[in-house]
Amino acid sequence: MSDINFQKTAKKVLEIERNGLANLEQYINNDFNKACTLIFKCTGKVVIMGMGKSGHIGRKIASTLASTGTPAFFVHPGEASHGDLGMISNKDIVLAISNSGESNEILTLIPILKKQHTGLICMTKNHLSSMGKVADIHLCIQVPKEACPLGIVPTTSTTVMLVMGDAIAVSLLEARGFTVKDFALSHPGGILGRKLLLKVSDLMHTGNNIPNVRKQATLQQALIEITRKKLGMVVICDTKMQIEGIFTDGDLRRVFSMKIDLNSAKIADLMTHGGIRVNPNMLAIDALNLIQQYHISSLLVAKKDILIGVIHLHDLLHAGII
Repeated sequence: MSDINFQKTAKKVLEIERNGLANLEQYINNDFNKACTLIFKCTGKVVIMGMGKSGHIGRKIASTLASTGTPAFFVHPGEASHGDLGMISNKDIVLAISNSGESNEILTLIPILKKQHTGLICMTKNHLSSMGKVADIHLCIQVPKEACPLGIVPTTSTTVMLVMGDAIAVSLLEARGFTVKDFALSHPGGILGRKLLLKVSDLMHTGNNIPNVRKQATLQQALIEITRKKLGMVVICDTKMQIEGIFTDGDLRRVFSMKIDLNSAKIADLMTHGGIRVNPNMLAIDALNLIQQYHISSLLVAKKDILIGVIHLHDLLHAGII
């Protein structure tokens, strides 16, 4: 076992697959342009088909297209022969993938697709294959050799299929002017989606949950409000909720070092004037950046100095922004 050089074999695989990808560049040609144009103008969906390893690659291509602005889904050719073909209409485009171009499961479906005038793009290694001959557009994915020493296990060929799919998806992404925000809209459950979609208004404390007192309040009253609302701070406002200042746990620690009567002290004499304010439409990630920049734990949410909410570091943590 110790005599086997795994690293040497792995590096050979990388070399063969790199050569396969270099060879793919010649097939980014006018047929590629026609395929992208057909998909770009499609008013339906892109339906990906493939058997075996090609099917696994097809699922990934469908997922990439769908998440980058091109509606797409995968249909297993075997299931299509037993009813799922009904998912496909003449408004759709079928992208059928087969290294050999002789997949019987796909060839069985092609006459029906042709009859209902569904556009057909075939991705194979041979334009003279059965699939290549009947395709409206053929994308060649021929490779010099498989990385497998037996020459039969799909390795280089599946890598090239995947990269051709990525080339299509990214080309369409740019053509559509697809943005990071568009990407986030299709990924609301992911970290990126939360960072790009969640606003301060989605997370802030409002109404009776805002810790606030009038400037006539005593320090004791302010501390009771801080304890009740559990945000480690209180905002000092007038009767119209116009912000006059802020008092935090940190300010309380400094008060203990001052020679004042804690029982009679007024919050107006101890508060920090102003307070860092943000707009409710600010992205939550930008609010986090402010909190980190100023080494604080809370931000005041205001409209023209009128307090409408408070957002705390813990709110951002619970929302998965951090």
